Amino acid sequence: MQDFRDLKVWHKSHSLVLAVYEATARFPREELYGLTSQMRRAAVSVPANIAEGCGRSGGLDFARHLQIAVGSASELEYFFVLACDLNLLDRDRKQRLATDVTEVKRMLASLLQKVRGAQRQRTGED
Repeated sequence: MQDFRDLKVWHKSHSLVLAVYEATARFPREELYGLTSQMRRAAVSVPANIAEGCGRSGGLDFARHLQIAVGSASELEYFFVLACDLNLLDRDRKQRLATDVTEVKRMLASLLQKVRGAQRQRTGED
């Protein structure tokens, strides 16, 4: 079991959550239970799944939670496109957020590869 706060990807994804909350604070009130809620939920899911995976006992559980985090990051990526198309996000902000989520996904993929490699070594697979 490792401390999630030691992971750079957790810090980057937590910063992304804060940026999403800031961006969605400007959304219209009628979106509070719609796109605002969906974007915040997807954003929070990324670092929450990293944290939960770190609290699990084995590499397979950690890998599964990292995969869920990747899925949530991909969902969030789509929400940025939708929010921009609905004129809720300006193109510059959308691009900054999209760049950040792409970086988080890259970091998650790298960590997932390391976790899977370590798991294969433990089980003697090649």
